[in-house]
Amino acid sequence: MSTVFLALQANEETRPVIEAIQQDNPEARVNREPAMVKIDAPGRLVVKRETIAELLGRDDYNLQELLVNLISLGGNVDEDEDALTISWNG
Repeated sequence: MSTVFLALQANEETRPVIEAIQQDNPEARVNREPAMVKIDAPGRLVVKRETIAELLGRDDYNLQELLVNLISLGGNVDEDEDALTISWNG
């Protein structure tokens, strides 16, 4: 199974996002660097709007806000208003 990844800037805005990803993807591995956090997962990684919104304490979180702090990702992306999924097809 191939590994997918998501790399985000390490800052206050991404802390709840990273926590949400860890909650929703228990198999994910979080690697913290001085200015970046890279999250690897076997086969699939899901970022759920609802989990991030709960951690932030607000209902209006938009997954597009994630893009401001996105450095890179590896895998095929499927996105709608409720989730961003990174996976390898086939």
